[in-house]
Amino acid sequence: MSLKIGAHVSVAGGVDNAVTNQTEIGGNCGQIFTHSPQVWQNPNIDEDEAEAFRSGTKRDLEGPWVIHTSYLVNLCTPKAGLREKSLDSMQREVDAATRLGIPYVNVHLGAHTGAGVDGGLDNAASVIDDVDVPDDVTILVESDAGAGTKLGGEFEHLAGVIDRTETEIDVCLDTAHAFAAGYDLSSPDAVNETLAAFDDVVGLDHLKCIHLNDSKHACGTHKDEHAHIGEGHVGDAGMERVINHPDLRDVPLVLETPTEDGRGFAWNVDRVRELRHEE
Repeated sequence: MSLKIGAHVSVAGGVDNAVTNQTEIGGNCGQIFTHSPQVWQNPNIDEDEAEAFRSGTKRDLEGPWVIHTSYLVNLCTPKAGLREKSLDSMQREVDAATRLGIPYVNVHLGAHTGAGVDGGLDNAASVIDDVDVPDDVTILVESDAGAGTKLGGEFEHLAGVIDRTETEIDVCLDTAHAFAAGYDLSSPDAVNETLAAFDDVVGLDHLKCIHLNDSKHACGTHKDEHAHIGEGHVGDAGMERVINHPDLRDVPLVLETPTEDGRGFAWNVDRVRELRHEE
């Protein structure tokens, strides 16, 4: 299968600019925010922008795109007000996705803040089931580093939401988050074992996107800080195995790596391509 690799790029100046931003770093798929992730905001995408985005994607990229929801969304919350804001935000994002021809909306489960694991997972499933999801859009729940009361750090949390919801949902696995949560990815054998655990608990058929990030912190620290590909605690050997694992070769890889040390997304895209083995 052809390598699907891209990054989370800016939509500044119009969502259609994301296509150019993606091609400039050598990506052929990717992720966007439809607005600032730090605020409750309507995506506000006009039809001209949407058409330019769709046509540019068809012309220049393989796809797929993913929309990442606002960081304020908390599906697990027991607070009624935050639940309603999260539900409204989710609805706006899936509606934006269908207008842009984007198949996936990615969301963190959030923190249960005292509701407990089961209560938080019940809350998350309830919000998802209240979203009117268009037929051409799928919600992806993302794995988390698992700090505090945040859910998604254990594969059982992801499976728990899938089991609880009546909506067909899938999963985005973040390699830095999984590593920080205690799932080792630093060697080929460790990658094999972690993916076997994921398949046993969640099912690889639910894995539709990978946030490919190295980690600045050790396995199991619950510290979420991304590093350049191969430059962190996962390292080249682990990253190489993820990129070439036979069960992952057709899964889109989306970078959320830092811009530092004179290197940004383009460097990381090139590094992924260097680590990829042709069949």
